[in-house]
Amino acid sequence: MRYGQAVQGLILCLVASLWMSCAIAGEPPRAPERPTTSPNPAQLVSVADAELHDPLVFVIYGDMRFTDSKETNAANPGARRALVEKVASEHPDALFVTGDVPWHGGSADDYQVFAQEAVVWQQQHLRVYPVLGNHEFSQCEQAHCLENWWQAFPQVQGWRWYSVALGTQIRAFALDSNASLLAGSQQRLWLQEELETLPDTVRFVIVTLHHPPVADQGLFIVRRNERALAKYLKTVASHSTAKFIVCSGHVHNYERFRRDGILYLVSGGGGAKPLHVHRGRGDLYQDAEFPNYHYIRFELQGDQLSAEMVRLEDYDNPTPQTWAIRDRFEVVARARSSVPARVSDRAPYDAGVTN
Repeated sequence: MRYGQAVQGLILCLVASLWMSCAIAGEPPRAPERPTTSPNPAQLVSVADAELHDPLVFVIYGDMRFTDSKETNAANPGARRALVEKVASEHPDALFVTGDVPWHGGSADDYQVFAQEAVVWQQQHLRVYPVLGNHEFSQCEQAHCLENWWQAFPQVQGWRWYSVALGTQIRAFALDSNASLLAGSQQRLWLQEELETLPDTVRFVIVTLHHPPVADQGLFIVRRNERALAKYLKTVASHSTAKFIVCSGHVHNYERFRRDGILYLVSGGGGAKPLHVHRGRGDLYQDAEFPNYHYIRFELQGDQLSAEMVRLEDYDNPTPQTWAIRDRFEVVARARSSVPARVSDRAPYDAGVTN
C-alpha cells in the first residue's frame, strides 16, 4: 500500500513538472532579492484628487513581450500594438502593468521596441506603474536587468516594489513576486507597515504583481511565495476598511475569482503567446473563447468600482481593430461601521522563495 502511494506521488510530481515546462516554456529563473534604494524611503507615488478625472479611470493588463515584430511565436505583434493604442484611447488616470514588458530584460533592443510601439503613452503623459515580471530578468545579471527596467520606467527609479496613492480613495501596491513575499521578508515587512497605516479615506486597495496568488490549475501554477501572500491578505482584508483587488499576470489569459472577500484577477493577455487554461468552478469567467488578448478597465463610480474586460476579437488581422466587452463586474466599497479593528500579522523572517 505504501509502495503504491509512493509511486502515485512520484507520478504526480513528474506530471506537474512536465505540465509546467510545456505550458509556460522558457521562463527564466527568479532573481534573488536585492534591497531597493531610493531618495523617497516611503516608496510612494502620490496623485492628488484634483489631478484625476471624474470619474476616475484606470487600466490593468500585462504580458506584452515587446520584441522584434518578426518574432511571432513568443508574441503576437499585431495584437500587442492594437492593445497599446486601445489602452491609450481610454485616457486612463493610471495604467498598471502586470509584468513581462520585454521578452528579454537583458535586451536593449526589446526595450527599444517597447519605447517605439508604446510612444503614444509617452505622448499622452500616461501615468504608467509597472511590476517586475520574470522576463524582466531574462538574459541578464540582476543588476543589469534592474538598470534596464529603471531606464524604461524612471518614475520608479530605485524601487522594486512601491505604492501609488491614486487620489484619497484608491491605494495601489506594486509588488515584486521575483523577490520574497514570505513572512519576515523585506518586502512583506514593508507591505505590512503600509497596510497597517493605511489612511481611513482609502476605500479600495489594488495589489499588482506578476505571479498569481490564485489561478486555474493552482496546484501547478501558484507558488509558495504567492500562496503566503494570499494567506496574509486574507487576514488583513477581513479587518480593513477597504476592499481588496489583487491583479496578476504570468498566465497568458484572463481569469476572475472571489476568495476570502478578495477579488483575484489574472490579466496576462497583452500580446504574449496565449495559454489555454482548464477553468475550474471557482473561476467566475467561463467563456470558452480563446485566445484572450485583453485589458481590464476600472471606473470609480461613487462607492463602487465598475470593471470591464475588453477583448480583442480580430486578433489574426494584421491591423486588428474589433473589440468586445466580454466580462463585467463591480466591487462595492465596504460599509465602515461593519469592519472590525485592524490586527498585526508580523512573523519571523523567512527569506526563501520556492515553487
